[in-house]
Formats: sequence, structure tokens, C-alpha cells
Amino acid sequence: MTTVRIPAGWPATEEEARAVQDELRGRVILDEPGPPPGTGRVTGVDVAYDDERDVVVAAAVVLDAATLDVVAEATAVGEVSFPYVPGLLAFREIPTVLAALDALPGPPGLIVCDGYGVAHPRRFGLASHLGVLTGLPTIGVAKNPFTFSYDDPGAPRGSAAPLLAGADEVGRALRTQSGVKPVFVSVGHRVDLDHACAHTLALTPKYRIPETTRRADSLCRRALKEATA
Repeated sequence: MTTVRIPAGWPATEEEARAVQDELRGRVILDEPGPPPGTGRVTGVDVAYDDERDVVVAAAVVLDAATLDVVAEATAVGEVSFPYVPGLLAFREIPTVLAALDALPGPPGLIVCDGYGVAHPRRFGLASHLGVLTGLPTIGVAKNPFTFSYDDPGAPRGSAAPLLAGADEVGRALRTQSGVKPVFVSVGHRVDLDHACAHTLALTPKYRIPETTRRADSLCRRALKEATA
């Protein structure tokens, strides 16, 4: 497990963090299709916290996109790098997530975040932030719609409805299993929304949540127990 320090110059205030978002948001690429769904490698990232000890653990789990078998995994533990502020959660997680990705033995391919990309109040959630910093294609698949509105999609698997900020579509509510509540997919970086939804369906053959997220969540929880034992 890699140990991470808070990077020098890391934002310490809300104003500094928002300035970084403003600077990086213009670098998000929205018009590339990204890798074809079901091909290459796809990596889930997730984090777990021990707030009493001020510890955050990140996990990165690489799957073969065709078989969904695990081909590599890595974890990193660090100090929580920013206070809890809605809309700025990426600043609590990114240093440790980057360290976990760097510890992988090979390229991660598409990165799937348990959270948001452009479906974010400032249009720059974790998936977009991580994508810009790494240059890798990223998507966000969240469990709830945050502050955005949507109509309930049809009951069959694959049904979708726009996730809306006013009149703007910032993502989609996507039914990954028939009759089960949807997940909320948004573009992170270098993957368009149609392909982001196709990747999400390819990663959810049995469960509501993508296999990437399920595996990364399990790994980071185990790693947190080891780090704080």
C-alpha cells in the first residue's frame, strides 16, 4: 500500500479550491467517444475514510472489460487533504486516488468514478478533475442525482432519462437492472455521454452498480481496516 502526503501547494481554502476548478474546467474534453465499451481495460476507483484518525484510503481495481475479471489492483493511504465541503469533495480524495492509480502495474484504461463528472454544480466533479489531471478517459456513475432533476426512466434495463440542470442535460438517469432504481451517469473527460452510458451497462450485468465500483469499494474498505488496525 502506498502512503501519500498532502501535496505542496494543495488548496487549503474553499476559495483556492474553486479557483483550481475554474482553471481546469476549460480543459475538459466532451466530444471524444472514448474506448469502445467491452474492450481493453477499465478501472474503478473509490475511497473510504476514517474521520477520527483523519485517514483516507483509495483503491484502484482494473478489470478486463470483456470478461470483468480483475487483472490488477492497488491501494494508497493518506491524510485527508481538504475539509468536507459539498461540491469540493475531489480535493479530499484526488491525491490518494492518483497514488493508487500510479501504483498499478500497467495503464488503467477507462476510469469509472463513484461520483460525478460534469453533473456537478460547477460542472467539474471528481471524474472530470481526475480525467484532466491524468489525461485519461473518465466517467462518473453516481448513486443519487445530487441537486439535479430527472423524469423516472422506463422500467426495462437500458432505459434512460436526461439529468437536467434547468434546460441543460448534464447526465442521464440510467436503469441498469429492470425494475431497480437508476444510477446517474455523467461525462468525466474524453468520453461522450452515449458511450458513458454504454460502458455503464456493460459493467452492470447483474447488479445496479458497476462491477468496477463494487470491486473498488470492497478493496478500499478492507484496506482502511488494515491501515487503521
